[in-house]
Amino acid sequence: MTVTQTPRRPKPGRRLHPAWTVAAVAFLALVGAAGFRAAPGVLMVPLQNEFGWSTTVLSTAVSINLVLFGLTAPFAAALMERFGIRAVTAVALVLIGAGSALTVLVNQSWQILLTWGLLIGLGTGSMALVFAATIANTWFVKSRGLVIGILTAGSAAGQLVFLPFIAALAQQPGWRQASLLIAAGALAVVPLVLKFLKNSPADVGALAYGAEPAGDAEPAGAQEGAGQPAAGPRPNAAVRALQVLKRASRVRTFWALVAGFAICGATTNGLIGTHFIPSAHDHGMAETTAAGLLAVVGIFDILGTIASGWLTDRFNPRILLAVYYQFRGIGLLVLPLLLSAEVQPSMIVFVVIYGLDWVATVPPTAAICRQVFGADGSVVFGWVFAAHQLGAAAAALAAGAVRDATGQYTYAWFAAAAMCTIAAVISATIRKDAAHPAPVPIAS
Repeated sequence: MTVTQTPRRPKPGRRLHPAWTVAAVAFLALVGAAGFRAAPGVLMVPLQNEFGWSTTVLSTAVSINLVLFGLTAPFAAALMERFGIRAVTAVALVLIGAGSALTVLVNQSWQILLTWGLLIGLGTGSMALVFAATIANTWFVKSRGLVIGILTAGSAAGQLVFLPFIAALAQQPGWRQASLLIAAGALAVVPLVLKFLKNSPADVGALAYGAEPAGDAEPAGAQEGAGQPAAGPRPNAAVRALQVLKRASRVRTFWALVAGFAICGATTNGLIGTHFIPSAHDHGMAETTAAGLLAVVGIFDILGTIASGWLTDRFNPRILLAVYYQFRGIGLLVLPLLLSAEVQPSMIVFVVIYGLDWVATVPPTAAICRQVFGADGSVVFGWVFAAHQLGAAAAALAAGAVRDATGQYTYAWFAAAAMCTIAAVISATIRKDAAHPAPVPIAS
């Protein structure tokens, strides 16, 4: 006989709601998964020096990774609903660890496409920002924006932790040791995930943080899907993801978010994340110095993302997005003037501002998905995030081609600045009260 625990509030003597324990483990999982996000820019030059591969070849590997990173996300969200957050997260970390470890064996360009592209792409896609949205939507009613901001900052914190070590190891003893460090970072978190990352509040007999017991008054829509599984049989994950896409595609707000977030990906992971260090190296800056600048971006990314989550709980997320994108565009416009062999004060100002803005777009974007699409919000955010990574992949590949064709990245920076202005306009014009399409029955 199956005994079902009745969800309850934490006892008065309990000091910490279990949601915060889950959030802490999720943060560590994102830190462990973030090592590869710091790797391409640092390892690109050593790989070129050893194997003679062009920037386009390595950019292609990064592009495959980013495409899979994005396309995996909505299906990962649905898989988490079907099989549980813990199982999907553990498998994702193992894929990242395996792909990073196998990279030390490569000696042909197609092999880097397999390790960096396929294995790590599938793993990081399952640990994408949609993971943060799923944790927040499942375990929290109050402070969702803040939690998404904190968890999103976990990826930045991971890059901050890994980047200096990866850069140092890439110089001496070499890039292979740097790859093994990335593998170790991902695999080290797996035991914590298996032990402490619970799938839902019901697993520990609790309500989501801030949720009211059944029958109590609550704000409209505040508890929609808050930590309780949907009634009835769980649908096939792929079918659910595609059905959610079908419903979302009928709403104009979805396409506005897709366009804006594609530009977001192009101007962060695609350009700065992949090509900032090689571009700085072109201007005579040491790779370790450029990596240090990206680490500074990571520090302020943490602050900016958490602050953005706090702001999202209090202000119109559409206006926040417009402001973030426009500030980013201004930064990219002036970047070519700031690159030099030595770090100037103006470059420090750039990395601080760019860091504050890096993924500050995530909390307001996730909030709009939740506001407009309700219980489908996490999976919808997965599809929006897929556009983010497709934009990143296109930008990584295009910027590499621009570098090979012209010998510099200047045109890529200018194009990215123009795209940010477009994203700002799109975000400012998102309709406040978009219609939520009626749910379509999902085949099990």
